[in-house]
Amino acid sequence: MKSLPFFGWATVTLAALMSAPVIASAAPLVRQATGPDASAIQSAVDLFRADIGGANNGASGSFADGRREVNWDGVPDDSSAPNAFPPDFFNVNSARGVVFSTPGEGFQVSANDGTGTPILFGNLNPTYPAEFRIFSPQKLFTAIDSKFTDVFFFLPGTETPATVSAFGAVFTDVDTNTSKIDYYDAKDNLLLSLPVPFQQGANNQQSLAFIGASFANKRIYRVRITSGNIAPSATATDGKRGYDVVTMDDFIYGEPQILK
Repeated sequence: MKSLPFFGWATVTLAALMSAPVIASAAPLVRQATGPDASAIQSAVDLFRADIGGANNGASGSFADGRREVNWDGVPDDSSAPNAFPPDFFNVNSARGVVFSTPGEGFQVSANDGTGTPILFGNLNPTYPAEFRIFSPQKLFTAIDSKFTDVFFFLPGTETPATVSAFGAVFTDVDTNTSKIDYYDAKDNLLLSLPVPFQQGANNQQSLAFIGASFANKRIYRVRITSGNIAPSATATDGKRGYDVVTMDDFIYGEPQILK
């Protein structure tokens, strides 16, 4: 899919400390946290939402402010594992102004419990349900045959390119420093590269991590997400041969505004 279609364990105390903004000269405001469960990163996620400001605008229209959120949980069974996930789903079926691209084969959203397909990408590798954890019940997201996911922004429900002021994401089972988010402007200049937090030397099975950046005077045209050091597959067992298999949960970003 080379062309863009349209559309370590942390204590609660440590997680709270990591929720503090990372400050640099003229830098964006960064929120980050990692820990064993959703409660360990919740404060960082909530602070990031507050940094963006306004309401969660859902899946309709365009707005002057606020944010959009993608949590995968409303994706229907026919677009969930073992089936492919349409990369323009969140600009066509549920218009939130994002379209995904990858140099790999495509994307997949994990199955709901009770569908006959193993949850948490157990259809890709039977070890994964013991490795991954959800932030918001009950689905996760991954690229297939690639560790890279590119996120492009549009005015929701249209083909009009857009930019956003902020982007953040939740990751699960980050064991090494190979996961990151790179932020680019409309001229493909790298604005910021953020490593996803992890606890070195700790057993991070089923851990969660969050990182996000909001900009006061720059606009994000694209983000590239690097998830671990290998794509999920039947042969990519986390922890073996140095593999760090990472998948994603919620995406949170500023309201898409027309590209200027």
